[in-house]
Amino acid sequence: MATKRDYYEVLGVSRDAGGDEIKKAYKKLALKYHPDRNQGDEEAVTKFKEAAEAYEVLGNDEKRARYNRFGHQGVQGAAGRGGGGGFNDINDIFDVFGDLFDGFGMGGGRRRGGGRRPTQGDSLKTRLEIDLLEAAKGCEKTVEIRRKETCNTCDGSGAKPGSSADSCDYCGGHGQVVQSQGFFRVQTTCPACKGEGKIIRDKCSDCSGAGKVAESVKLDVRVPAGVDTGMTLRLSDEGEAGSLGGPRGDLYVEISVREHPLFHRDGPDLICEVPISYTQAVLGAEIEIPCLEGKTQHYIYPGTQPGEVIRIRGGGMPDPRGGRAGDLQLHVILEVPKKIDAAQEALLRDLAELEHAAVSPHRSSFFDKLKEWFVPADEPE
Repeated sequence: MATKRDYYEVLGVSRDAGGDEIKKAYKKLALKYHPDRNQGDEEAVTKFKEAAEAYEVLGNDEKRARYNRFGHQGVQGAAGRGGGGGFNDINDIFDVFGDLFDGFGMGGGRRRGGGRRPTQGDSLKTRLEIDLLEAAKGCEKTVEIRRKETCNTCDGSGAKPGSSADSCDYCGGHGQVVQSQGFFRVQTTCPACKGEGKIIRDKCSDCSGAGKVAESVKLDVRVPAGVDTGMTLRLSDEGEAGSLGGPRGDLYVEISVREHPLFHRDGPDLICEVPISYTQAVLGAEIEIPCLEGKTQHYIYPGTQPGEVIRIRGGGMPDPRGGRAGDLQLHVILEVPKKIDAAQEALLRDLAELEHAAVSPHRSSFFDKLKEWFVPADEPE
């Protein structure tokens, strides 16, 4: 178990500090590590809880006296709402010290439901289609999206210029209402203001009280080399505008790579089917092959077999994370001509005799067969 820090050290005050000094020190730390200012920062949340735990003890004369005499053991179970000497939930901090946060202009009432607060805008998602060569080399693209921007007429307040939001009469500005059900008291979100704590009576005509308006924007997207279909790029702070000055959301761009007529992608590798003739396979040849840079010459060794795979190291797709590039795989296909001329046929039959290979006999042409059919064998031509 980690050793707890001294509460005076946590707040940065001396042991003889007065109540006002302790309260001021806590407010300063709470403002610095407030979750609304440090969204996603777990270390800030930990320090926020630690400062609240220290203040709950040192801000109470009785608890402080026990702490000065017995240390942490003297207040074990007294700090926090969990009974274990600490706040397990941030909501407990706002429940206990909610009044202190009302002057921060931040989200103290967020957990308790009272009042409007700055909130981060929604993140958006769009799709970008590129071709294989653009994916291989990287590119700059422009995407057009529709997103909600802060209304310029009301500066995001939602209220008509010259007016402001009023405190909700139903919940008294708390954002929540308490209902009694027998022996139980149930706290629920105010149905009138939906937890905002305020009601906009004179709404802005341009945004109808929403504080935001939808606009089309064009954004430049830098696509790194080596991306593949299904990969997603994140554009920070390019989502929808936040409310009441809150930060923007993010924009996520999903990549789709179009099929290429010559290359088939297998992860980082590129596969290309290369047809060669019988003589090239037997005797070897230097053939022209496609590559990402255009085309190049590659030597086929004598005796290359149909279906053989020739690897060209580093000829595939680059790694978007900076690793080794994939390979270019040449899948050899033996191309058999459907028609050959008389000279080619004669040479192949000579070769077949040398190989002692059984081949089909010479076939008459269609017109030779017609001539044999219509002209009797004993009739002179």
